[in-house]
Amino acid sequence: MPFLSRTLGHALGVLATGGVAVWALLAPAGTYLPVTFLGFDAVLFNVDAFSKLMGVIFGFIGAAAVLYSYSSDAENRQTAFALGYVGTSIGAVFAGDWLTMVFFWELMAVTSTLLVWDYGGEAVRAGFRYAIYHGLGGSLLMAAVVWHYTSVGSFLFSASDGIVAGIPAALAAVGIGVNVGFVGLHTWLPDTYPRPHVAASVFLSVYTTKTGVYGLARAFPDGNLAIAYMGAAMALVGVVYALLQNDMRRLLSYHIQSQVGYMVAGVGVGTALATAGAFAHVFNHILYKALLFMTAGVVIARTDEQSLKYLGGLGRALPVTALAFTVAALSISGFPGFNGFVSKGMITAAAHKEHLDGIFYILLAAGVGTFMSFIKFGYYAFLKEQTGTWNLKRSVTGQRVAMLSVASLCVALGLYPDALFALLPGSTADAHPFTLGHLGEGFALAALGVVGFAVLKKPLSKIGPGIDVDAVIEPATFYGMRGLVRGVTDLFAAVDRMAVEAARRSLAVAGDPYGAVRGPLSALVGGSEDALRPGSLRASIATSVLLVLLVLAATLVGLL
Repeated sequence: MPFLSRTLGHALGVLATGGVAVWALLAPAGTYLPVTFLGFDAVLFNVDAFSKLMGVIFGFIGAAAVLYSYSSDAENRQTAFALGYVGTSIGAVFAGDWLTMVFFWELMAVTSTLLVWDYGGEAVRAGFRYAIYHGLGGSLLMAAVVWHYTSVGSFLFSASDGIVAGIPAALAAVGIGVNVGFVGLHTWLPDTYPRPHVAASVFLSVYTTKTGVYGLARAFPDGNLAIAYMGAAMALVGVVYALLQNDMRRLLSYHIQSQVGYMVAGVGVGTALATAGAFAHVFNHILYKALLFMTAGVVIARTDEQSLKYLGGLGRALPVTALAFTVAALSISGFPGFNGFVSKGMITAAAHKEHLDGIFYILLAAGVGTFMSFIKFGYYAFLKEQTGTWNLKRSVTGQRVAMLSVASLCVALGLYPDALFALLPGSTADAHPFTLGHLGEGFALAALGVVGFAVLKKPLSKIGPGIDVDAVIEPATFYGMRGLVRGVTDLFAAVDRMAVEAARRSLAVAGDPYGAVRGPLSALVGGSEDALRPGSLRASIATSVLLVLLVLAATLVGLL
């Protein structure tokens, strides 16, 4: 990319990522590449139902994002970092063992950080915080994998049924939890994704969190109830904070946490239907979330405005963008006929079937909040009357092609979900997206969302973005690290002073050995220091006393 023209470089990027999607679709399950790496058995490449689905969607959305980048005037260097990010993510989901997966997992953190940093400005500090979060998360996952190896004797996925229970599983859950945005570990999402170039945000919205869901499913293939409840909490917390936001990309970033919460809940429930629903939602979420960031990017680029408070009336000025946004909003909200309706319904149905009523109702409440969020977004950006009219250049051809291609898939998979079911791991026998009960649930959530927004519209406009845990974590981390650095620096300074003083005294003794003991001896045997000059009686007595003391000390050391 850096050495080619923009047109040729981006064309090559589209072909490479699109080729991954086609190739992953056609690759036969069971294909693998075993090697010996650092003396360990490893599988650098493995095709199964999980990795095949991830490869198809990662490749397809990568191609759409590269086309969008080209049309959004992204430089070759930025797209090169983005393609490195895509490549390392693909490496992680096609790994056949924990060692290979962690290797690509860490490279994914590096390449995504470089993608953020490339934009400069506010993105640099956000990128540092992002790197620290993912460095800590990756370290915890690595510790879990090493501990797992000591218990199992192999890094291969096939050697055990997930990560060994106990401390390794806990470390893996928290380490992967950073990537998926567990509550309390999620603030890097709204902090980072609104900062870089709008095209970079499209890539960032896709790969890290979804690779995390994939890792969670590998670590806990049979589910885990605590993880299921954490997923439900993510869905609700994310949507509440999203409702409070006016910055478009910050709103969308909180909704990543919320929607990934559905996937985490599905993985935690662990049944065949729940697992299929989780990965169906991975596939669908990548489509509509990338589309939402594309539409927000067009609005930001054309108006030079990030806040919904200062927008309005863009439906007429940007009709294709408004249409694409409407499709994406209905998809993420789970409206019947759109892809999110299918996958959300599978997860809630799985929770209901397992009598996990707490998770079921929390996810339904999050669904109402999602409708409210995107009614708010759509109203303030595209419908609300604006003083005067926007005189804007419409989205360029490449942006329209990328947005409409993704939007078409959102509709197609919503109307014909069997095309997606064919790719899913787990069972879809009980999915039944078009039952009367499921359809009624979808329409009821939509109605509650409309009523909820109408009732809360004015209060929401007066409330700020809310105080998240980063309001405590970031100052605590900053002052804590500053205190630690100062403490360590002061300790080193004290040690340095002691070492210098010891060296000074040693040099003094080496230069005048007798002078060094003259003072203490005068106190011991009495008399002035002048009386202890060499050759005097007192000096002889003092020397004898010193020799006796040295012999006694040596004897004592020998006995000990």
